[in-house]
Amino acid sequence: MGKIINYNSWENKAPFGALKINQGMKISINVNEESNISNIAWVIFREDVELSRINLVKESENCYNGECSPFEEAGIYFYYFEIELNNNQKLFYGKSREDGQACEYSYYDINKYQVTVYEEYEVPAWYKEGIVYQIFVDRFNNGNKTKKPSNPKENSFIYGTWRDTPMYIKNKEGEVIRWDFHGGNLKGIIDKLTYLKKLGVSIIYLSPIFESSSNHKYDTGNYENIDPMFGDEEIFEDLIKKAEKKGINIVLDGVFSHTGADSKYFNKYGTYDEVGAFQSQESKYNSWYNFKNFPLEYKCWWGVKTLPNVNELDPGYIDYIIKSKDSIIRKWTSKGAKGWRLDVADELPTNFIKLLKEELKDIDNEAILAGEVWEDASNKVSYDERRSYLLGNQLDSVMGYPFRSNVISFLKGEITSKDLRNKFMGIKENYPKEAFKSNLNLIGSHDVTRIKTELNEDNDMVKLAVSIQMTFEGVPYIYYGDEAGLIGKKDPDNRRTYPWNNEDEDMIEFYKNIISTRKKLKPLVHGGTKFIDTKNDDVFGFIRFTEDNERILVLVNRKDYIQDININLDGDILEEIDINYGVKKYVESIFKEDDNFNIELNKKSFRIFNMRKIMEN
Repeated sequence: MGKIINYNSWENKAPFGALKINQGMKISINVNEESNISNIAWVIFREDVELSRINLVKESENCYNGECSPFEEAGIYFYYFEIELNNNQKLFYGKSREDGQACEYSYYDINKYQVTVYEEYEVPAWYKEGIVYQIFVDRFNNGNKTKKPSNPKENSFIYGTWRDTPMYIKNKEGEVIRWDFHGGNLKGIIDKLTYLKKLGVSIIYLSPIFESSSNHKYDTGNYENIDPMFGDEEIFEDLIKKAEKKGINIVLDGVFSHTGADSKYFNKYGTYDEVGAFQSQESKYNSWYNFKNFPLEYKCWWGVKTLPNVNELDPGYIDYIIKSKDSIIRKWTSKGAKGWRLDVADELPTNFIKLLKEELKDIDNEAILAGEVWEDASNKVSYDERRSYLLGNQLDSVMGYPFRSNVISFLKGEITSKDLRNKFMGIKENYPKEAFKSNLNLIGSHDVTRIKTELNEDNDMVKLAVSIQMTFEGVPYIYYGDEAGLIGKKDPDNRRTYPWNNEDEDMIEFYKNIISTRKKLKPLVHGGTKFIDTKNDDVFGFIRFTEDNERILVLVNRKDYIQDININLDGDILEEIDINYGVKKYVESIFKEDDNFNIELNKKSFRIFNMRKIMEN
């Protein structure tokens, strides 16, 4: 019979995308003239529970319309269409797995459309308009005059030179038995604030800085203290103060789903004076942990015995981390931290995140809460629970790993420009507007291969990835050293030291220019996004626009040869912006011919244009 209805949630649903509480939606469906339809039912679900069944109204021979009541509760809803034919046959239409189009499924295999319904919220402007720079503290810079590490730890080793490649010393079970350190510290970050400011950074996200035995600090030993290799509270406060003077905010990494086994709370190795949960069932920290067979068998993060899991909803733990007048969140936020990034947010209970967000906003209403989520954060299911990170009372922002995956897949030729557009549209449809504008658009982090290594050390391709990142809607996120040309496979290779005095100066200059261009062009900072069809698998394009009709066109050619494209765009003239000379200088003007623009793109290149109509002069 072929396709009998035509519906695209990106075009035939109003409003587009996520809905606010107490907002309904309208849809319109076109039908095949010879389809013999007797009824179309619009079936709306929440999880597996059917909430409503709306019979669409036939407005004309080929068009059916429908409207649903406002949604009164935040959550993730789903819908599909049930079509009855005149011969009593029933057909079921859900969302294509490629785009927003409807396609036919068997009843037991319907890919339902998603509708995100959220409480209205606003993410602070300083964050949405910012440029984030992640620093892995031990590997960024040593600020000591002697360049020797501060307070080296027992049974560890210090590298011979700053440039040594990181490695682990492990036992036969694969456990790290001697941690390695290069000696980076908070003083080193203070010394490089001017560099970061010139680069264009406005937000520094620090990997964990609290006391622990490892170099990465994701095995917290004491949340109350700065690790002595990194500094102390006085130095931390000095960093906050000096960064603030340069217009830079500091965001901390909160590791609250587990502690270290070598901590004052668990104290497996007797390092601390306090009686830890491992040492005695009478320990005041005992209820924080889950022992299967005390003391040797206990729940731990992904089976790693040095990372015992905590009961995040234990009243004592909640008081210590969140609620008490001298809680960990209150202490460090009150000292000037402007927000927190929650490590492994999937491992944290929903109520824990809600309580933390509530307390954080009570301390500083302009503080932000971001989370580590690797997938589409709007519909993530973790431990059989549908998570609600983006519904208004939890996370302001999430780590944009889907952004990274999409960009890399396109640049490596694994997907077409249309595929890339569809992937981005899927996220844009599912995320509330504030969440999309606050998404951390990363291309590198301490948990993935360096972008330069991922793209076969091809600087031209790296620049294309950065050009998309810096012109896209959301918050650009730089992993320290990517701008300097660092390479590296996964941990520990991706945690090499910043190559001071041996940087790729051309790449740094590129970063400075493209960041400067972003900041000077209002649509790139504040605007919405419209994706365009370039009619070319290898050329990706989108328009950033503001409500007052300022528009910027971005085109990216991934191929190793010149491409000519012919596209129809609203406007009369495209004025190319040269990022090397600022937004005042246009290097080329292209006028519309026969309703289309003819644009040439050099190999492995991007072009940014100001779009306008002649009548605007």
